[in-house]
Amino acid sequence: MIQLISDTLQYQGVKLQNPHHITIPRGITAIIGPNGSGKSTLGRILEKGWNICTNRLKGEADKMTIRSIEFYDIHSLAGLSVAYYQQRFESMMNDEVPTVAQIMGQRALSPRWKELCKRLRLNDVDDKHINYLSSGELRKLLIINLLFDLPQVLILDNPYIGLDSASRQMLDQTISEITAQGVNVIMLLCNTVDIHPATTTVIPVSNLVIGQPINRSGDIDTLRNNLVHLFDYAIDIESLPKRRTPVNPDTTTVLNLNNCKVKYGHRTIVDNVSWTVKAGECWALSGPNGSGKSTLLSLVNADNPQGYSNDITLFDNKRGTGETIWDIKSRIGYISPEMHLYFNATSDVVSMVAQGLNNTIGDFRRVTPQQHAEALRWLNILHIEHLADRRFNTLSTGEQRLALLARTLIKQPELLILDEPLHGLDMARKRSIRAIINHLTRRDRLTLIYVTHYLKEVPECITHTKTLSRS
Repeated sequence: MIQLISDTLQYQGVKLQNPHHITIPRGITAIIGPNGSGKSTLGRILEKGWNICTNRLKGEADKMTIRSIEFYDIHSLAGLSVAYYQQRFESMMNDEVPTVAQIMGQRALSPRWKELCKRLRLNDVDDKHINYLSSGELRKLLIINLLFDLPQVLILDNPYIGLDSASRQMLDQTISEITAQGVNVIMLLCNTVDIHPATTTVIPVSNLVIGQPINRSGDIDTLRNNLVHLFDYAIDIESLPKRRTPVNPDTTTVLNLNNCKVKYGHRTIVDNVSWTVKAGECWALSGPNGSGKSTLLSLVNADNPQGYSNDITLFDNKRGTGETIWDIKSRIGYISPEMHLYFNATSDVVSMVAQGLNNTIGDFRRVTPQQHAEALRWLNILHIEHLADRRFNTLSTGEQRLALLARTLIKQPELLILDEPLHGLDMARKRSIRAIINHLTRRDRLTLIYVTHYLKEVPECITHTKTLSRS
């Protein structure tokens, strides 16, 4: 279908070696490799890099319709100009942000739109402002929009991220159906478990080198097991820096929510939720896409103004009794897909990580030499020190997530709120981040709230579970 002819391929300053001059055949192809291996760059070359620099590609037809999807595509789809991720919780700031129906126009009225929404379990979102959608809902919206007009070649960059189990199964089925209709699917993956059951070809990518394609000859589990060697990565747990000061031993209740409710217009997102988290406890927060997990956590992290109208106690202090949001944030480390989506760091990666010590989202304070050194130490721990001088927006999605994790972990806060922290990470790095979480919570008596759709990703330190349902 597509032949990569040149020895070297490049896009936006990243060069890939192509020693085998590979050909991508028809059907479902998985391009797989660890974070930073070059998968996303290869996907961008296939979509729009045919005539850049020395790139030489040849298609089976003179003109091929090739479309791809990445999480950040939601910005261009919506014409979105959200200034900061907390904006989604501030109703007066969202009048200019379009709804799903406004973005989709006539598509949202068609039977095919309704069929695809039902298939991927994207329910009751037409009148939602786009930045009110959860991470999983946003990804479903992007996938549905792409499936609406089927191209010849469809490139999906880690499409399963953020989808609950039922939605993953539905997407698998949909991919099989459109392939039967003649659409060729290329999936960029960093975990062997995500290889689609009907995949016919796998192309390994490692260290910016495109490997020899592997034609599937046996069952899917054998194929997956034969690719595990690509993910050889480990960290030195003993190298993790110790907390600068011990956690306050007098704190008993880190979090207490009493019949909390969050409502925007006629839509109730969180309805009468009560929850108590004691100091040193490790909780999993679960629930399907759109059940309000991220909105609930926005109350805890002092991002949501409706926190003042609810009965909330944080670190033994009732909200609204004189504390500032910065008093709260100084004791919390937080990462979420929404923060990732709207993150707009303009500095280099090492400075961006160091800014995590200042409890702000932007680059508002000067980084001291000591903070710079501490940030470099965390980049080394996560084996991404080579990214220190890069700009955040030039990194792959997985590399961005690792940088944001370094920014979160550098604080070693009393309360860690990790909302889908392993999004976009390869299987080896997922193991390593879980090991870090287990070690820090046990060694330093940190309190943890951990959100994931995948039970296999839950760290062993988790001993309590809170489950939300859709309102």
